[in-house]
Amino acid sequence: MSAHVIRAWEKRYGAVEPKRTPTQRRVYSTEDLERLILLRRATLAGRSIGQIAKLPTPELKSLVEEDESAAPERLRAPVRSDGNQLLSTALEATGRLDTAALQRALDQASISLSRPAMMEQIIVPLMHRIGDAWRDGSLRVAHEHLASALVRSFLGSLDGAFPVATAAPEIVVTTPSGQLHEIGALLAAATAASEGWRATYLGPSLPADEIAAAVRQRGARAVALSIVYPTDDPQVQTEIQRLSKLVAPETTILVGGRGAPSYRSILEAVGARHLPDYQSLRTTLESLRQ
Repeated sequence: MSAHVIRAWEKRYGAVEPKRTPTQRRVYSTEDLERLILLRRATLAGRSIGQIAKLPTPELKSLVEEDESAAPERLRAPVRSDGNQLLSTALEATGRLDTAALQRALDQASISLSRPAMMEQIIVPLMHRIGDAWRDGSLRVAHEHLASALVRSFLGSLDGAFPVATAAPEIVVTTPSGQLHEIGALLAAATAASEGWRATYLGPSLPADEIAAAVRQRGARAVALSIVYPTDDPQVQTEIQRLSKLVAPETTILVGGRGAPSYRSILEAVGARHLPDYQSLRTTLESLRQ
C-alpha cells in the first residue's frame, strides 16, 4: 500500500489512529499494521473501505477469513495494476449507476497505482470518456453527475495525504466564470499538493476579481485555471484578461484543460502558461518552486 492511501484511509475513514512523535511523524503499532493488512485483504475481496473501516479488528478478521474461504482461487491471484482494466471497470460501473462498484474501482486504483499514474490512467480518462459519452447521448446527465460527485469526494479524501511544510509556496486553483466542470481543477489541486505546494481550491466558476482577491489574501505564487467547456465563450477571454491585470506581475497564471487550446491567443497575450497535461503541471510547479 502506498503512503497516501494509508493516510487517506486514516483521515477519511478513521481506519487506524497512529500515535505521533513530537515532530508529528506517525508511529504505527503492531495492531495498526494488522488492521491495515486486514483492510487491504478485505478491499481486494470486493469490500468497500467505507463499510469496513470502523469494524473491530476481530470482526474484520472473521469477515476476511469468510471472504477468502468463499473464493480462495480468485484472492490468491496477484493484484492487478492494469490501468486499462481498472478504467473499464470504472466506466462499466458508471454506466450501471453503481456507486459502490465505482468506489471500489477507485479504491483499487489508489492501491495498485502510484498517485500520478492513478490520475493520468484512471481519473482523467474516466472523466473525459464520460463527458464524451454524455455529449454524444450514450450516457445521461445523471451518469455524469454520479461520477463527478464520487470522483470529487475521492479526490477530497486524498487531500492532506502528503504533509505540506509551513513555508510551502501557495497556489490558488479554480475555473473561470461559466466553466462549471471542476474535476480538472480538483486534479490540479491534488497534483499541486503532491508536489509540496499549499493548494487552495475555490470551487468552479469564479469571477476574476474573486480569484484575484483570494490570490492576494493567500499570497499565492501561482493561480491555476481549468477550462473544459464551452470552448468558444467570449466571457472566458474577458475574465482571463481581467485576472492578469488584477494579480501581481510575479504571480504566474497557469491554464489547462481540454478547452484551454481554444483560448491560446489570449493566454499568450497576457503571458499565461498553457499546460497540456498534468506532467507539464508538475514540471512547471517544480520550476516555479526553484
